[in-house]
Amino acid sequence: MINREIIRIKIVQLTYAYYQNGNKNIDAAEKELFFSLSKAYDLYNYLLALIVAITKEAGRRLEVAQSRAKREGTEEPSQKFVFNRFAIQLGENKALQEFMSTQKFAWEDSAAFLGQIFETIEKSDIYQAYMVSDEDNYDADRELWRKIYKTFIMDNGDLDTIIEDQSLYWNDDKEIVDTFVLKTIKRFKEQNGSKEELLPEWDSEEEKDFARKLFRAAILNADQYQHYMSETSRNWDFSRLAYMDVILMQIAIAEMMTLPNVPISVTINEYVELAKLYSTRKSGAYINGMLDAIARNLVKTGRLMKHIEPKQPKAGKGKTGPVAQTPAEGRPKKMRQRIKKGIESKEGETPQTGTEDKQ
Repeated sequence: MINREIIRIKIVQLTYAYYQNGNKNIDAAEKELFFSLSKAYDLYNYLLALIVAITKEAGRRLEVAQSRAKREGTEEPSQKFVFNRFAIQLGENKALQEFMSTQKFAWEDSAAFLGQIFETIEKSDIYQAYMVSDEDNYDADRELWRKIYKTFIMDNGDLDTIIEDQSLYWNDDKEIVDTFVLKTIKRFKEQNGSKEELLPEWDSEEEKDFARKLFRAAILNADQYQHYMSETSRNWDFSRLAYMDVILMQIAIAEMMTLPNVPISVTINEYVELAKLYSTRKSGAYINGMLDAIARNLVKTGRLMKHIEPKQPKAGKGKTGPVAQTPAEGRPKKMRQRIKKGIESKEGETPQTGTEDKQ
């Protein structure tokens, strides 16, 4: 499940934290990186468990409504939502049950939130259409939860607050993890019952190697990579770079230099997007031009053995270079806000690399 998008975000955060920590230790920092990545997988499990918790809250309310209907001699409410086949299967999932049994936090501890979100769901057109529909099968039940998740869980400020209060590591994880929850909902099959497999924490050892190599290279070769920046920035004032811009370019150069299977254009696009989230308003365009110039210089001088596309002529003024294809999206999170606040006070500074970790 942990993909390179999550890995890059965590490495940016942990590299920034590394330079804020006066007692620098690369081994301890690497352990923190992998712990932070494991927390993203915890969030994936918690968000799946939220579906089960909402269904249980609906069941509790159904019991109350049924008792009232019996006392008053009125028609009992429908049980269709509570007995949703997909939700029941998820609640019986062995892997999810095992995970939740080891955790201190449970959604039942947030009873007010569960009640609020179920009431919102219950009043929605999605819920009402499902309850009156004649379609009564597993596919319809699973599709209901896909719609509910996209509509009421993906963009939920109250849920964001709960998540952020539970773990600082989850500040920037949810938007990516949401996509994996939706993927899991889509791939569930009724015939697999409680043994349906959830997404694995790591798709392969290759992703672990990617994280380890990139993080270590970015820090241990910082002096060299900053030299590449300074020799390429003759037309820029390198000393006035935003603090986070240096970190982002340092990691991007590490990716170009140490990971041969990642195209240069992909690396540049990824860190331009991260600049939009973590650095200053102008950083995306600046980093785009700088990384393109650095990569071309390294390829030209034989220090980077990768292919780079020739520069394309551009209408109007301005520097050429690859432009990131995907607009940055996402709600401002506490981690991003805290990092941005920190770099605003450090604009013009260069991370002090030192050599204590190279021994």
